[in-house]
Order: sequence, then C-alpha cells, then structure tokens
Amino acid sequence: MILEYEDIVVGSDLKAVLFAFNNNLPIIFSQPQRPFRFDFLAPNIDLGCVKLTRGALTELTNIAEVKVVGLRAELLWERLLFLLNLDGKVPLANLCSSMRLDGEHLICSNEYSKIGTLNFSNCFYFGDDNISGLVREKELANPIYTCYDWIAFNSGGKHEIDYMWVGDDFVKEIWFYSSDRMCGNSPVKDACVVSTLRQDQLSEFDYSETMARFKMISEMEKRGMKGRQNGYSTNGNPKHYKFRTTPIRRTKRRDPVEITSKDDRVSLPKVSTRSLLEVLETSCSTYDRFLRYL
Repeated sequence: MILEYEDIVVGSDLKAVLFAFNNNLPIIFSQPQRPFRFDFLAPNIDLGCVKLTRGALTELTNIAEVKVVGLRAELLWERLLFLLNLDGKVPLANLCSSMRLDGEHLICSNEYSKIGTLNFSNCFYFGDDNISGLVREKELANPIYTCYDWIAFNSGGKHEIDYMWVGDDFVKEIWFYSSDRMCGNSPVKDACVVSTLRQDQLSEFDYSETMARFKMISEMEKRGMKGRQNGYSTNGNPKHYKFRTTPIRRTKRRDPVEITSKDDRVSLPKVSTRSLLEVLETSCSTYDRFLRYL
C-alpha cells in the first residue's frame, strides 16, 4: 500500500489531534497517546461546536474546598479523532506499530511486517515513541518520567474526596475515582498516585509501588481521613480500621525532551493547546456533514 500526501501530522496527543483537526490534515501514529484520565479542560471552554456540551462541568472535592473543572480532555480527544477517522484522515488507524524514514519515504510496519509506504512533502511532528529518522532527540543520562500508580482500596474506600495535592516529586498528587472493579457508579473509590521520577529512581524500592501506597495513606491520615468505623473505645470515641490497599498497576510516560529536525520536510510546530482550542469552532465547518448527526 502506497499513500501520497502533501502534508501530514505525526503524533497522537491532544495537541497533535487538535492541529490535524483544525488544519484538516491526515494524522498518523504508532500508538494512541490518550490524555491522562484526570486531565480537565477549563470550565469556560465551550465545545458545543463538536457536540460536547459545557453542561458537563465537574466539581472536585478536596479536603478544604470544591474546585469546578470542565470537560475531561480525553472526551475531546476521542471526539476529534472520531471525526478525523470518519473523514478518512486517520489512514493507518491502530494498524501501525512502528515507522521509519527510509530516504524519501516513511515506511510503516506492524509487529510482523511492512504494511505500507507513505510519501509526503511536509510533516508536522508532535512526537511518537516508535518512529525513527524524522527528528533527533537530545540524549539525557537520566530522563524524567511521569509515573502513575493505580491503587485499589480493599477497606476505607468510601469517602467524598476526589483530589489531593501533595506537591512532592514522589507522590505529587492523588486522584480518587469510582472503582472500575465494580459495575456501575460504585461508592467505593480507588486511587491514582501521580509522581515525577528520574529513570534511576524507577528501579529503587524507595520509589516503588509499595512505597507509593504507604505515602498515599500517610498523606490521607495527615489530612484527617480515616478508614471504616469499627465501634467505639471505652471512653466513647469512635474507632476506625486502617486503610487496606492493593496495587493494580504502574504506568509511566517519559516527559518530552528537546528535539531537532533531521529532515527539511519536518517542522516542529510551536503551538499551545489553548491557541488551538480558540480556533476550534471555526474549523468545525469542515466536518458539518458528520456533526449534524451527533
């Protein structure tokens, strides 16, 4: 299969998808990079143009306050990618697992064999972990990773708190969400602990999933959170069980590093998500034939 394009977008994060949508360009990637589950847009952003209503505001309960946020960034990412796909602008979908620039052509392969050749005149590059030949990355002896520790509550998971800011590199923030392990909107919450770690720290026990669980519980107790009630003491004060937790999984994502183009046809757009959102409504007219059915 040979694909011919004048301009293409390489990447799959929200910024890349917004850029492709606004400019009506095909987008290719080796692995979709979804926004973090708890990345929210500003509450004043109106996404009615893509049939996502502003009414979907969320109130996040912290220890001391309630914070209002907008739509989850992941929902906008899914909607835009869906519209691009309907318009034939996601030619490789999820079929490609690696890409390399072979002279003039971009060779696309799955895990078994080559699946196609893509020819282009201009490439707008936003990042892809499984592509070679387009850009040169600055080598770091100890790259930084954003680390997500997903933790299940076996006891003490029923509470009203949605979010907790700690501020340390190890356990920077804690998100509490209705458990995915149970059907429906469960009152039992699990947690996701977000940390910023160096590569060498990832293999150290002091920064392991176990220690993330211990520190999370410590931070919860510091803020007055308690486990399930367990009767009363002899002086009439309520007693509580300790929190009991189990690790679910750890995922990580390497933070962006400085890159430079290796090919004259490759450009690195300096645009912000905010600026791309500002022109989103104007760009939607191209997709009216799909949006009217949503």
